Amino acid sequence: MCGICGELRFDGMPASLESIQSMMAELARRGPDHGGSYSDGALAFGHRRLAIIDLSVRSNQPMVDAELGLALVFNGTIYNYRALRRELQDQGYRFFSEGDSEVILKAWHAWGTGCVERLHGMFAFAVWDANQRVLFLARDRFGIKPLYWSEQGRALRFASHPQALLAAGGVETAIDPVALHNLFTLHAVVPAPRTILKGVRKLAPGHWLRLDASGGRTEQAYWHLSATRPERPPSESEWLESIHAALRHAVKIRSEVADVPVGVLLSGGLDSSLLVALLAEAGVSDLRTFSVGFEDTPEEAGSEFQYSDLVVERYGTRHRKFLVPNDQVLRRLPEAIDAMAEPMFGQDAVAFYLLAEQVAREIKVVQSGQGADEVFGGYFWYPRMRDETGGSRLERFARHYFDRDHAEYRRLVTDDYAGADHTSALIAERLDAPDADEFMDAVLRLDVTTLIVDDPVKRVDNMTMAWGLEARVPFLDHQLVELAARCPPELKLREGGKYPLKALARGLLPDAVIDRPKGYFPMPALKYVRGPFLELMRDALTSRASRERGLYRPAYLDQLLDAPDLHHTRIQGNKLWHLALLELWLQRHLA
Repeated sequence: MCGICGELRFDGMPASLESIQSMMAELARRGPDHGGSYSDGALAFGHRRLAIIDLSVRSNQPMVDAELGLALVFNGTIYNYRALRRELQDQGYRFFSEGDSEVILKAWHAWGTGCVERLHGMFAFAVWDANQRVLFLARDRFGIKPLYWSEQGRALRFASHPQALLAAGGVETAIDPVALHNLFTLHAVVPAPRTILKGVRKLAPGHWLRLDASGGRTEQAYWHLSATRPERPPSESEWLESIHAALRHAVKIRSEVADVPVGVLLSGGLDSSLLVALLAEAGVSDLRTFSVGFEDTPEEAGSEFQYSDLVVERYGTRHRKFLVPNDQVLRRLPEAIDAMAEPMFGQDAVAFYLLAEQVAREIKVVQSGQGADEVFGGYFWYPRMRDETGGSRLERFARHYFDRDHAEYRRLVTDDYAGADHTSALIAERLDAPDADEFMDAVLRLDVTTLIVDDPVKRVDNMTMAWGLEARVPFLDHQLVELAARCPPELKLREGGKYPLKALARGLLPDAVIDRPKGYFPMPALKYVRGPFLELMRDALTSRASRERGLYRPAYLDQLLDAPDLHHTRIQGNKLWHLALLELWLQRHLA
């Protein structure tokens, strides 16, 4: 896990190592173990390393294979790298390191653009082929690893964070109106290729981009998720057995493929608790687990320690609990916003940031339960969508998910941004795409391939990597997801959702953990806004910077400020926090 950046010029001029150094400085927290750069005329790379596999200097990056004329910068982990290495050795390739990075170099040389289809893992990488004068960029199937880019005249720069691109200069920072509509409709999700800034774009998950030094480019999807039933539908017991085996394998390889210990972020919910149980089932001993909690409010508890304690007791893990008072949350909130590659409305972003800080002092790699709800239908809005009988797929989805309908969005933003209903057009297209047998198949596929990428997945990457901590997400193993996508929705949504996970957890976890109501990483102070948290938001939204930016209509803003606890979205986000978070992010990153 690392931070990567680079520049490719199309005008015959040499790439700027000064720009690379500026970007690397912004990426230093992602890779505290080593920094390096490389240049070859029009191309320059920068890399910050977090050493997880092959801790020796042989796996430092940028990695150069002079014999093949290739250079690489890579962020992520390839779980099947040993098998690929053996296959490449059988073809005559010689290796000088023991890690997964070099396998990507040889795979590109052997298989070209088809190399990405063979990679099992999470990744964003760039390969420079000096012989062909070609730059190849690729991102994993679920966008677990980020990859942003921008163009400055006759040059293209890429990086793991937009902030690195901003540091190098020349980026257009005007607000993208389409992205703004997505942001306030889809709970801060801005699907690729857009970001909130006009001058910054991101490579879509499951895509690669090939550029040559004359400016030619080709972008292509290399993976597609099919949500259709098999020709011979398995029985219920066969489904459950297959899912158990696939999840067990996903958890096991994410524990074994590391040269450092691997722990678990244990929230106390079913998903992270199941990771602990499956690791114990796989024979992992001396397991490290970590939990965080916050102050209660009258409406909501601030921790789930009562459930995580049950799992710790059953499996005897080495456990650490961190209780964070609200005054610390308020004091550290600006730091968490600084760590956000893009604006994030999820109230647990700060929780992950503060938890990762503590965990990174003791360990370098953790497994986390993100993705289970999207893959196996765990959210409360899924049954509501399923039970809708009237309207198009878009209408059935929007009634239970959109943060704001288009009419409300037009009351929120000023005339410069109140354009067409961009979000509805995008979501309708994706829900109606082929290879989804039923409406709920289309919904779950949309969630796991689009919505999750720019909400929980990005949040976990940003907040853990801010402390040099690698987070692995076994519920987003692509082989597991492909299996689950073909599973009938009615099986996944049984008993309130995630029935396959609940079924395989019986006997592995206490019933109190399995049968508890669905919980979320609790952060009550950002859901029920009052006191100093309200003052922080009021100050940001009534500041001179906010007024001059002119995004929000005063009447809508006043309505939220007058009753901040009365305005929540359909999926229980605080609408005032949404507006304040965007303004705070813009102030801190564009000042």
